[in-house]
Amino acid sequence: MTPREELAALLSEEVGDRAGGWDLAGAIPLETLRRLGTEGVLCAEVPAEFGGRGLSGLDNGELTAHAGTLCSSLRSVMTSQGMAAWTIQRFGTREQRAKELAALTRGDLAAVAFSEPQAGSDLSAIATTVVDDGDSVVLNGHKVWSTASAYADVLVVFGRYQDGAAAVLVPTRAPGVTVRPVPQPLGCRAAGHADVLLDDVRLPATRVLSGASVSLGLLTTIALTYGRLSVAWGCVGIIRACLTAAATHARAREQFGKPLAEHQLVARHLAEMYVAEQTATRLCEHASGCWDSRSAELSGASVLAKHAAAGHAAHAASAAVQILASAGSVDGGTVARAYRDAKLMQIIEGSEEICQLILAERALERVT
Repeated sequence: MTPREELAALLSEEVGDRAGGWDLAGAIPLETLRRLGTEGVLCAEVPAEFGGRGLSGLDNGELTAHAGTLCSSLRSVMTSQGMAAWTIQRFGTREQRAKELAALTRGDLAAVAFSEPQAGSDLSAIATTVVDDGDSVVLNGHKVWSTASAYADVLVVFGRYQDGAAAVLVPTRAPGVTVRPVPQPLGCRAAGHADVLLDDVRLPATRVLSGASVSLGLLTTIALTYGRLSVAWGCVGIIRACLTAAATHARAREQFGKPLAEHQLVARHLAEMYVAEQTATRLCEHASGCWDSRSAELSGASVLAKHAAAGHAAHAASAAVQILASAGSVDGGTVARAYRDAKLMQIIEGSEEICQLILAERALERVT
């Protein structure tokens, strides 16, 4: 069994048939998350030298897709933990990487904090400040819809610093930090979405990753690229779960004297869902290949994969609900969860519209 297969089997065992209950309760048991973190599932790309599993981008993507077939809320926690780990790996000093990544592979939980009340799609509007004060830094700001923050031990907070920006490791129990869970979110209801208030939070300057100011655009793009690719693979998982549920139901359910699958309009839905799964998978494989080869195409490929996979997931979930009808309309059920979760995927890590603008620029570059 490969490391990816081993981790996928562990995910299947831990989730079992519990995802619907987690969705209805709006929470995943903390002990489950810590156990998965300790086993290396939540940030499986962390190199072995820091206690991780060192999966390739492609293997980590398929693991993420597997999580997406089981529970998009759990997959969202994996995305957040992975983004935090990647930001530390990319911007941290050797000492920071050794200490912080080891903590994340021992069961500590992390989240990233980008969005603010006036800075969603437009992250250039981030207003959170990180101010030097001797050997300390002081943070003030208000972050919103930070996935997994309700579970996190540490937040990777993005804010303005010196002449640019920085990511700061903020313990959730630090004085001045308030974490307020988002009540009854539309999708991924057990993903621990929360707003975070930072009121004169004083921390050692060593909590600033790399201790130097970088451009806000570079900082957010590098972190978001990981997030977009993870969300894209998660959407592949959503499509696979919907296709399995719809095909199983269409084969077993009879109407007008024959299985639903033999009715041409139902068969069309199944065919389109299969095309969606294949298309999204190939785009994700290409983007992960760019990740593994450190290709200059990575940023654009991750946007394309995320945009296409999220759109396909939303359509596949809608088709699955249509095929299952009342059987697919039970709150907490597989396709009902997918219907809500997929809509959220069209918004996070770059909305449909933002992705379209980025891709339009790419199209124009081809003819200049």
